[in-house]
Amino acid sequence: MRRLRPVTVRARATLGASSVVAVALAIASFSLLGLLDANLLHNAESDAEAQATGVAQLAQAGRLTPQLPPTHGADFLQVVDAHGTVLSSSQNLAGRPAISDRRPSVPGTVFGTWDISPLGSEHRQRVVQVTTDTGQGLVTVYAGTSLRDVDAADTTTAAALAVGMPLLLLTVAVVTWWVTGRALQPVEAIRAEVAEISDRDLHRRVPVPQTQDEVARLAVTMNATLDRLESSGRRQRQFIADASHELRSPLTVLRTQLEVAMAVRDPAAWPELIEGALEDTDRLQRLAADLLLLARIDSAEPLSAAPVDLTELVAEAVAIRRGDRCPAEGELAEGVRVTGSALLLTRVVTNLLDNAQRFADRRVEVRLRELPSARLAVLEVTDDGPGIPAADRERIFERFTRLDDARSRDHGGAGLGLAIARDLVRHHRGTLTAEPAEQGARLVVRLPLADPR
Repeated sequence: MRRLRPVTVRARATLGASSVVAVALAIASFSLLGLLDANLLHNAESDAEAQATGVAQLAQAGRLTPQLPPTHGADFLQVVDAHGTVLSSSQNLAGRPAISDRRPSVPGTVFGTWDISPLGSEHRQRVVQVTTDTGQGLVTVYAGTSLRDVDAADTTTAAALAVGMPLLLLTVAVVTWWVTGRALQPVEAIRAEVAEISDRDLHRRVPVPQTQDEVARLAVTMNATLDRLESSGRRQRQFIADASHELRSPLTVLRTQLEVAMAVRDPAAWPELIEGALEDTDRLQRLAADLLLLARIDSAEPLSAAPVDLTELVAEAVAIRRGDRCPAEGELAEGVRVTGSALLLTRVVTNLLDNAQRFADRRVEVRLRELPSARLAVLEVTDDGPGIPAADRERIFERFTRLDDARSRDHGGAGLGLAIARDLVRHHRGTLTAEPAEQGARLVVRLPLADPR
């Protein structure tokens, strides 16, 4: 059965539409035949009943004649008494015995469909039996009308339906096949275009039909997906190029120092060379850790959804830096709680403080507060350094970005700290932005507050 199922959408739509129309036509045809038969049969009964009732009235009045004249609406008439004796009949039943052996015992009217062989007719007869009480006893009048018109109408209608239904079904199937094919042409064009797009052709886009229907929206969505893929691929290639560039410098310096250490035979020079090699090794280690963290963030690994006391976390990060060149001063609201990973949020605060201390002249300020109306925790880190130009307030969050490349290298930055911080904040459904400040730089983190316990 699975092999017989249509595979394509076009075939399934055609089969479905044809099946529904076939069922509807079958129901309509049977209903039409039934209504037509019932209507014609009712008309025949009405005519026969009228004739039988008229003859019954003649019998009551005692005005029956041995032969009844032909009438409209009845093919034959016969009057029989309670003993089965034929009292009167139409000409086509003259001299014939009673057409029925049954003798009614009470007055009334009975309808029935009989095959009357004495008439020599191939059609059924609808017989109305009217029993009435006369002075000489019960008399039964039989009036019959041929159902040839009913049978002919049924036969003609059935033949017309037998021819018309297949033609109509075929028309429905052809039209459905054609319309579905036309509707699916844009889908096939989209499929063909996507099938030809490789990782080197992400700049290509699928055609968008002008119909503004579901297919057009599908094409727009597909192009948006290709835009994201192209952007992701471009970022990945740029990231690899930048990472390679960042790794090349410390590796080159480290190799040079090791080669010098091997060439210099003076043991007194070795400690200085080894110290420099260790510094570059530490720089490589930090850079590798940052790259690994970025890879984890890009892979969208799920976060642990645990409540975190952000006030305590920031206070610990500030306290550790009290002896630094530019100590951080904090103004922290009590009991600010968010949901997320304490380890990753600590990394966010650490990166922001590192960035602020790297460029500050004398001081770094940290403020933590709540916005109850917006259900947000707001963390601000401000320094009194040279500040960030308005045009670069978004660019500083790009990976390996340095506004002053030479000075950033002197300060030991690889241009990943703020990029990592923003990605981690976004991972916690928050935002990290650079905002205007009276002096220096001002970075603001907004995180959703944890649900109250």
